[in-house]
Amino acid sequence: MPVAIALFTQDLRLHDNPVLHAALASAEEVVPLFVLDDGVAATGFAVPNRAAFLADCLRDLDAGLRSRGGRLVLRQGEVVAETARLAAEAGAVTVHVAAGVSAFAQRREARLREALGARLVVHEAVLTAVAPGAVTPAGKDHYAVFTPYLRAWQRTERRRPLAAPRRVPVPDGVEGLPVPEVRPDSPELPPGGEQAGRARWKRWRTAPGDRDALALDGTSHLSPYLHFGCLSATELAAGTADEDFVRQLVWRDFHHQVLAARPSVALQDYRPRDDRWHRDPAELEAWQHGLTGYPVVDAGMRQLAAQGWMHNRARLITASFLAKTLYHDWREGAAHFLSLLVDGDVANNQLNWQWVAGTGTDTRPNRVLNPLTQAKRFDPDGDYVRRWVPELVGIPGGAVHRPWLLEQWPDQDYPAPLVELTADRFGLGRPR
Repeated sequence: MPVAIALFTQDLRLHDNPVLHAALASAEEVVPLFVLDDGVAATGFAVPNRAAFLADCLRDLDAGLRSRGGRLVLRQGEVVAETARLAAEAGAVTVHVAAGVSAFAQRREARLREALGARLVVHEAVLTAVAPGAVTPAGKDHYAVFTPYLRAWQRTERRRPLAAPRRVPVPDGVEGLPVPEVRPDSPELPPGGEQAGRARWKRWRTAPGDRDALALDGTSHLSPYLHFGCLSATELAAGTADEDFVRQLVWRDFHHQVLAARPSVALQDYRPRDDRWHRDPAELEAWQHGLTGYPVVDAGMRQLAAQGWMHNRARLITASFLAKTLYHDWREGAAHFLSLLVDGDVANNQLNWQWVAGTGTDTRPNRVLNPLTQAKRFDPDGDYVRRWVPELVGIPGGAVHRPWLLEQWPDQDYPAPLVELTADRFGLGRPR
């Protein structure tokens, strides 16, 4: 009886999963496989928040498969070796996997191809709505500017979302490991898995909010579910008429096609500008712990610590403060974000940090976000700050954003501003 393997990576879902769909179409039985890859652990990328969320995703995927007569087979080790070993055990005629974009994913695919040969089938447009190489400008391998990419993306025909399978027959005798229990660093980490992601998407679609208002928290919160593939970018794009939301999905695809073409930008400047970054461990630590003395910055950093997630507007504010006001290397900030973000994605995290720092795809590298102006505009009543900075909870209204102006300092545990927003420090930044 022909057997195929569906090797799950960042596509931990049953709905609109071309990998699982093709595996089921190619064989009478399918082994749904996920490998806890020791290579990911060795890179330091498997931090507790993402590991805990991943464990939720795997349990949810296993439950969904069991409701369809199957189960998830979990292995641990080097992903190529474990996949090849299982292919030999099960007599698999094909192994299906989603194409990735990072240097790590590209190396994994090359090793799988070497080990499996023609049995390996790689599927595009699984992790993104438009495959990274599907649209390119004349004579180039990727779009370097977002707006032309947006126009090309909008003209590109996308596949129709696939229904979840009704049955997933799995051969007998294929053994796997139990899903490990993992304790996250952040106490308010959201639950992982396709069911949780689809429920959140349904709630947000029926009552979308103001995405920029920090206190209202009207963003979709879908980024962790997109990162782990619990939700399909193709299905989300097809299932909403909200142009602003679709534009954010296009930004995600844009960053993935940049990283696919230039894997080095995970660590190197996309547009080098000969920056002379400032180094000050005490400043960096104050920023990391939400103790800069600028309440809106500190609120964002404390939300990150508590939830493993941060409001999109707060990400811009906190990143600009580190890279532009303090003039620290964007890689320091990107590394800290990746140590906690449950949606920590190399393409989006690194390239958004580069966008803020002025070394990425942005055509306005000198853009700087004033935290006080941003606070006044996006948290005018100070509710976001009071939610995350309890030392300032007694300060009413917008005055909470400038506690140093009060006649009496509200709490001696809250620091004075780390730096002044003067012309030589803000706007112009430190000398490059």
